Amino acid sequence: MCLFFAVARAREEAPTTAPRSSVALPGAEEHPDGLARVLAEALARRGSGYRPRTRHLREDGGPKYSNRLLLESSPYLLQHAHNPVEWYPWGPEAFEAARRLDRPVLLSVGYSTCHWCHVMEEESFEDEEIASFLNGHYVAIKVDREERPDIDAIYMKAVQMLSGQGGWPMTVWLGADGAPFFGGTYFPPRDGDRGARAGFLTVLRELRRLWETDRARVATSARYLTEYLGAEPRAAAGEVSSSVTIERALASYAASFDERAGGLGSAPKFPSSLPTRLLLRVSRRTGEERWRTMAERTLRSMAQGGIHDQVGGGFHRYSVDAAWRVPHFEKMLYDNALLALAYIEGYQASGDASFVEIAESILGYLDREMSSPEGAFYSATDADSARPDGEREEGWFFTWTPAEIRAVLDGPAAALVEAHYGVTASGNFEGRNVLHVARPLLDAARAAGREPAEAAPLLAAAKERLYRARRMRPAPLRDEKILAAWNGLAVSAFARAAFALDRPAYAERAARAARFVLTRMRRDGRLLRTYRGDDRASPAFVDDYACVVAGLLDLYEATGSPSWLGEAIALQATLDRGYWDERNGGYFRTSDDHEALLVREKPDHDGAEPSGNSVALLNLLRLHALTLEDGYRVRAGRVVRAFAPGLSEYPTAFGEMLLGIEFGLAGPLEVLIVAPRTGQEAAPLLAAIRRSYVPASVVARASGQDRAAHERWVPAFRGKLALEGRATAYVCRAGACRLPITDPDELAWRLAEREDAGIRPRND
Repeated sequence: MCLFFAVARAREEAPTTAPRSSVALPGAEEHPDGLARVLAEALARRGSGYRPRTRHLREDGGPKYSNRLLLESSPYLLQHAHNPVEWYPWGPEAFEAARRLDRPVLLSVGYSTCHWCHVMEEESFEDEEIASFLNGHYVAIKVDREERPDIDAIYMKAVQMLSGQGGWPMTVWLGADGAPFFGGTYFPPRDGDRGARAGFLTVLRELRRLWETDRARVATSARYLTEYLGAEPRAAAGEVSSSVTIERALASYAASFDERAGGLGSAPKFPSSLPTRLLLRVSRRTGEERWRTMAERTLRSMAQGGIHDQVGGGFHRYSVDAAWRVPHFEKMLYDNALLALAYIEGYQASGDASFVEIAESILGYLDREMSSPEGAFYSATDADSARPDGEREEGWFFTWTPAEIRAVLDGPAAALVEAHYGVTASGNFEGRNVLHVARPLLDAARAAGREPAEAAPLLAAAKERLYRARRMRPAPLRDEKILAAWNGLAVSAFARAAFALDRPAYAERAARAARFVLTRMRRDGRLLRTYRGDDRASPAFVDDYACVVAGLLDLYEATGSPSWLGEAIALQATLDRGYWDERNGGYFRTSDDHEALLVREKPDHDGAEPSGNSVALLNLLRLHALTLEDGYRVRAGRVVRAFAPGLSEYPTAFGEMLLGIEFGLAGPLEVLIVAPRTGQEAAPLLAAIRRSYVPASVVARASGQDRAAHERWVPAFRGKLALEGRATAYVCRAGACRLPITDPDELAWRLAEREDAGIRPRND
């Protein structure tokens, strides 16, 4: 902590190294012949149409500088390949250089669609004076947090300890042993910029001075932080009360709920801050309507806001205002997959068909704009895009002026769009308009002088024309990195939509992505984190396994194909072998043979993305319900106990884990359907299940064609008969079943019961 205040009080020093010739990076020695040749060859392979992302250009338009990141495949690292900074990727070469030169390490962590990462790049890492000082006094390492969440998580915990907050870009100072001694997030370049007392250059100089003159102080800070990072979590005092944990979380959500616009608190607002799926499930179990009301209000408000891309579908990262109107414009695959699930469950719980429209717009966006040719899903798109003058600006691609709208639409359509979406001459975002639902469509139709019956088709046609016109603009950068975990979430979204809406095309889209992950992103039976088209991908992390297993379980329920369940069971076994903490329970982020880092970290809360432990908990409970293998139940209990202190003290930090706790609290049902000959015979019973909202359940179906394959994984099918040659449903809990059902209406009635007191578990 003392270093933080020392830096804040630092005085500006004169630069010690002036920029050198364009042959070498400023302040750095020339690259060895071998590296220089490899970089030149890599640049030549880009071809004549290559547009380097830098302001430092030669007269011929080529980059003035190139560094080691040019040899990487991460889109984020490649963005920095022509900075004047001598960047290294994470690896032994960088740390060996730090030891050899006796220099501290400057670790910069971000991701390709991070707006403030771009700002710090432009202000500091493109600045030749700052680059010169970095190159002459540090070893600089750049990390893509999406490819290496293990590195990110460790050092983010240190930054949060130092500053009380986290975020990206993350900037950390390390020793050559990887131990952090100071850190923060975004730094303005110089003193006074953006109101900062000490700018980035001053911080660099002061920390270098401390490194040279007071190494003991640096070592003390590093030792303190390393001990903090490696500290064992406090053990649980006893069993976790599921009902109390849920009640505490609900009380917290209720206290912070925005009654007007939904979500929690004021700006900024993140869709993940209020777990709508949990509220819907608790309302289903308890009959308490206020939880469903909170969830529905939030879903509707987000759908009407500018955080929802009204023209192209999908959702932006978060809203900078309380009413969801003005977003931060990046779009993430994981946000959209999770929101699709929320809107699907919102429809199942409420019957509101508008939620189906939103879910389908999300899935349409992912399929149309975020799909690789092989069927996987890309990661994200940027917040920034090019204006007509070529300068990049946040949100330009997504925003409109009245003149731009009228250039695309005729008078009646333009009037309707402007009235419905609140378009004004002054705009609501830097002189331009983020489209949001400012008034109901019928009111907008009247304001535009149109008949109500004309409104919906006129708006749909107008949005299509606006979408086509927008496609002509320079699009935001798309990060085409393929991540296993995020693809698993997308598989879940498409599979759950396929089942709930009876859309086989969605199931096939989910299956394409799942097949890609299982074939192209698996080596020697083990998952890889990323797909790069080469052999450099890092091993998968716990969230990769957990999210892919969840997607496969959803595909099994959506399609009835036992192969998906078999794959899920196999991947879960790999996760249990290599990632499980036998001593304390829960899963480590990394496998037992992963690269050794400063500490072996265990994800202990949910953020914008669900943690691997949270997703794994629900997977274990679902696998137990399907297979009746008690080992899954026991392991699930140990996961909860591993995080009991946090669940007791701040349960809202575990929004996704609460879904698993709620699943167990509700007492999940096993719904088995047996068809005499083919799966088509089960269609009426499946339709009854689709009409029901029973989140604490698993659904399995078998027919005469594939009965043996199902019985291998779901032993409860043994002895279950199709009565009188008709498809038959069995509603069970913990293996104990009620009388079989052949009538779809009776099945729907049975599933609508909140408490199924007639089912008792077997005692054997």
